[in-house]
Amino acid sequence: MPKTPPPIPPSSDAPSVPASATPRNEYTVDELARVTDTTVRNVRAYQDRGLLEPPEKRGRVGVYDDTHVSRLKLINHLLTRGYTLANIQDLIMAVDEGHDLRSILGLETAIGSRWSRERPKKYSLLELLQMFGDKASPSALGKAVDLGLLERDGLSFVSGSPTALAAGATMAKEGIPLADLLDAVGIARPHFNAVAKALVDLVVRQLDRYDADALPPPADVPALVDAIWRVRPLAMVLVESEMNRALEEASGDYLGDRVAAIMEKKLGHAPEGTAAERTAAKKDKPRK
Repeated sequence: MPKTPPPIPPSSDAPSVPASATPRNEYTVDELARVTDTTVRNVRAYQDRGLLEPPEKRGRVGVYDDTHVSRLKLINHLLTRGYTLANIQDLIMAVDEGHDLRSILGLETAIGSRWSRERPKKYSLLELLQMFGDKASPSALGKAVDLGLLERDGLSFVSGSPTALAAGATMAKEGIPLADLLDAVGIARPHFNAVAKALVDLVVRQLDRYDADALPPPADVPALVDAIWRVRPLAMVLVESEMNRALEEASGDYLGDRVAAIMEKKLGHAPEGTAAERTAAKKDKPRK
């Protein structure tokens, strides 16, 4: 039997953002396939089997949204767990018939939808050369593909984050070697993955109030979904705040060390105490 915790109280620090009022990402069928790591053919097949709702028609174009993203992620996850499409179809039919499985699948969009509103963008090799100049060497492009920053699409490349790509191009034009920039991404990624895991745990911990093998009661789902939508943007604020703090500390330490080195050269001798003692004293000094 599921636990029956008290209703989730509304937060006084953040406005209530019901799922229906949350801005949604929109995708063409190609973009949908790309962001969910599947194929257009699979998307069509899942629609034909009733596993995926058809897109909204705007003229001759089908428009998908985050509900399709979360459903495809669920299908992909269940397939990797060994379930067949027939099993998953039975599950979806049970949901459509109003069984309690709706309680967990009703959280699909709140938990599984994309956190970014960026749309993937395709670039020709010429466009990348215009952005990065001669720094867009074959080895650099290959490393960017290995890191998932770019995806090959025939003779073109697709970026899942055009903003990040533009930022990298600007940094390269400012003289930062592209190889060093890509190395920094590779070094930082495991740390970002750890931070993301911790923050996703915060979001989905709302489900820990129930038994691991039990579903939330249907009556609890609206408040649960509402709470998750409130926590998501707050988690992003926390990431930005902590990143700003870390950058300020790292750049301040570097500036202080650089100035100290100049003073040592000018004075002809180092200040009293070892480097470790000076660092410890700096950390012990009260902040103003």
